[in-house]
Amino acid sequence: MRIIDTVYIDGAFVAPHGEELFDLFNPATGKVIGRVRLGDVEDTQRAIAAARRAFPAMSRTGKAERIAMLKRLHEAVMARLDAITQATIEEYGAPVARASWGAKYAAQAFLDAASTLEDISLLRRIGTAEVVMEPVGVVGLITPWNANAGFICNKLATAIAAGCTAVIKPSEMSAIQTQVVCEALHAAGLPPGVFNIVNGRGDVVGAELSAHPDIAKISFTGSTAVGKAIMRAGAETMKRVTLELGGKSPTLILDDADLATAVPLAIAAGFINSGQACLAGTRILVPQTRLQEVEALARKAVDATKAGDPRDPATAIGPMVSQRQWERVQRYIRIGLEEGARLLIGGEGKPEGLEAGYFVKPTVFSGVHNGMTIAREEIFGPVLSIITYRDEEEAVAIANDTVYGLQACVISADVARARAVASRLQAGRILINGLHHEPLAPFGGFKQSGIGREHGAFGLEGYLEPKTVLGAAAAA
Repeated sequence: MRIIDTVYIDGAFVAPHGEELFDLFNPATGKVIGRVRLGDVEDTQRAIAAARRAFPAMSRTGKAERIAMLKRLHEAVMARLDAITQATIEEYGAPVARASWGAKYAAQAFLDAASTLEDISLLRRIGTAEVVMEPVGVVGLITPWNANAGFICNKLATAIAAGCTAVIKPSEMSAIQTQVVCEALHAAGLPPGVFNIVNGRGDVVGAELSAHPDIAKISFTGSTAVGKAIMRAGAETMKRVTLELGGKSPTLILDDADLATAVPLAIAAGFINSGQACLAGTRILVPQTRLQEVEALARKAVDATKAGDPRDPATAIGPMVSQRQWERVQRYIRIGLEEGARLLIGGEGKPEGLEAGYFVKPTVFSGVHNGMTIAREEIFGPVLSIITYRDEEEAVAIANDTVYGLQACVISADVARARAVASRLQAGRILINGLHHEPLAPFGGFKQSGIGREHGAFGLEGYLEPKTVLGAAAAA
């Protein structure tokens, strides 16, 4: 049993003022594996005060100092890759390949931020003015449970690159992962108060960060509902916000696509991170005339997708993160059936032989229209909907008929045609013929999928304020 009874404030692991104990589970077994003592409002205020004290010195650092910090953080996280991987498997249930990738991604975030900082200009001439890009201030970084280490490191890396100090509120469900990451970050030896980490509930620690006048900016990844609450709470103090929220991403298989390649790719896009991903391609749009072929290939692809023990290298889909999340996914499967969708494969209950833990049958519905609940709402599990279209015009209309706009994928034998369709889609990132990733390109959403961007120069500029200085040129 892992007991976590400290928070990280002002460069030290300290006992929290908060007294609430929260159980931590292994989702593959459903058993309690640890307990974390949660921080409260007082702990959050102490962390904010520490970050505020550290900000003047941090804000005056130059590029070279910040890049050196980022490289030390990278090395420190690299030294704990295996521990982060193992914690992610045990506490989140991520398949080992995904967990290993996530740990390396977390470490790489610091090098990516260093590279971005090196290339960006913090002092610019515009006409007769000098424009100085200054750090926005103390930032609150709120991270979700579905990629805990990666989000902590990516958000912190950007804050450090900008010269900000930070208070991080990770998901309380990810406390073991957080502890391992925090120990790694501590080993990098940054000045006290530059980053602080408080485990706690969103409606306690997160709410205090969102309302506190000394927090200049919030970067939040999570649900659209919570993102809206953060915007409301931050409005009184005019907080800057970067919100990466929900999605209902479409995968458009055009009528010229090679279905033998396209359908397995679409299934993989929907099942990414066990379906617990904001960018998962959960709506698969296919030509009406080719539905029968698509369904046969979809069954075959799902049959070949192993759900089970996350430590098995063959596993592609692990358990849901919690009993509550498992029940949520089951409810959506029932709703799909009740609203008349046709179950192609999967369904309610647990896969055979996986009665323990929070496992879901990989599920695909066909006969879905875009007005159904399962096509409108984010399920956050391995449940996909096949939706037919008559022509390309209707495919684009269906893809855009959603309150979300995070990601989309277009599959076609003609790349020029795929790019033309992509230009008409309302989404922050479009993939063409593959599950591509570019860590320096901006990531974020249109519509209710968020505000602002993460990663690279666009992400860094979200932590900077431009200050215009006039008369400097004449004085020089």
